[in-house]
Amino acid sequence: MNIAICTLGCKVNQYETQAMERELARRGHTLVPFEAPADAYIINTCTVTAVSDKKSRQTIRRARKQSPDAVVAVCGCYPQTHPEDVKGLDVDLIAGTGDRMKFLDLLEKAVREKEPVVNLDEALRRREFEVLPAGGLAARTRAMLKVEDGCTNFCAYCIIPYARGPVRSLPLETAADEVRRLRAEGYREIVVTGIEISSWGRDLPGKPELIDLLETVCREGKGLRVRLGSLEPRTVTEDFCRRAAALPELCPHFHLSMQSGCDATLRRMNRKYDTKRYKESVNLLNKYFDRPAITTDLIVGFPGETEEEFAATLKHIRACGFAEMHIFPYSIRPGTPAAEMEQVPKPVKEARAARAAAVADELHQTYLQGCVGQVYEVLYEQAVNGMYQGHAPNYMVVAAQNGGLRNQILPTRIVGVRDGALLGELC
Repeated sequence: MNIAICTLGCKVNQYETQAMERELARRGHTLVPFEAPADAYIINTCTVTAVSDKKSRQTIRRARKQSPDAVVAVCGCYPQTHPEDVKGLDVDLIAGTGDRMKFLDLLEKAVREKEPVVNLDEALRRREFEVLPAGGLAARTRAMLKVEDGCTNFCAYCIIPYARGPVRSLPLETAADEVRRLRAEGYREIVVTGIEISSWGRDLPGKPELIDLLETVCREGKGLRVRLGSLEPRTVTEDFCRRAAALPELCPHFHLSMQSGCDATLRRMNRKYDTKRYKESVNLLNKYFDRPAITTDLIVGFPGETEEEFAATLKHIRACGFAEMHIFPYSIRPGTPAAEMEQVPKPVKEARAARAAAVADELHQTYLQGCVGQVYEVLYEQAVNGMYQGHAPNYMVVAAQNGGLRNQILPTRIVGVRDGALLGELC
């Protein structure tokens, strides 16, 4: 049958969709664009903010409207945490964030029998990691490898621990097998991802650490590029950096989760570090790597944030010198402690987001200018406006005029900066 999938949210959702696509193709089904007529529509949802919930609902309604007789199947974080909301949306199959293969079995059954099905578990009771095949069906450029699921940080603004459950880790031997398979299939880069990859290993025998996993992934993926997902700052220690810097496959791009640059705000957020510890991580990465790209996320206008606290955040991000930042005005997530706190007015949040974005753009341009004259091994991926684009190891976008470069890693000299990208010439 023809099946269309729409994925909302994070890289983990993207990974799980890719795994479902592989399995559906293996079962003989045809994947079609989400805008096309289909026998079934899968919406893999997100619930990280109230806005995410709204987008999930809109996508579900769109699927039902464009093909009234098709099966509409919803999975992911939104039905896991808000099942009653989804039940009111004329959905044929409701599942959560667990057991994707059973979800596909139920999808096939729903198409055959035309009977609505609800299949949800209690995420907080999960203890086993669901192993799914890594890699997608598109050009074999970059594959995501999910190594961890769940989170137990319980940040004041976040509902994800309730959607994903406790920490579960992909066993080291299984990770090695997956990397060997991806390498044999011709992928050029592996992205190590998860809900909270810094927690990888804490549920495994002997409690291995993330750096142990990275050494294994790099060894088994020799010749491939290995890129890390988001890191909790306390993961970055002297030992971590010393061992990571010895891995030539590891890309010098580190996304350090931050959320605020003010200690008082971090405490209200229930984050487990302060700005001093965060800056220590930045300093260590700069000590062990040559001009690493350190990127981060920032929430502005968190409940109770004063102008003085916001000023402290601006000072902190300048001191860290981020290569790139993602900035979000705080969005209320019902069901979390932060939703009950005193809120910052929307115009204030938007104004602070604009001010932070101006600083972030200044830092980004400074980092890009520092790349001019450097030679990078660029993984070229697609043609855009007559040029070929790809990513340097530091994940900065590089555009070169030479054609026919798809899925090749080629040495490229950076000769300039234009429209937020690096301009390159093949060496």
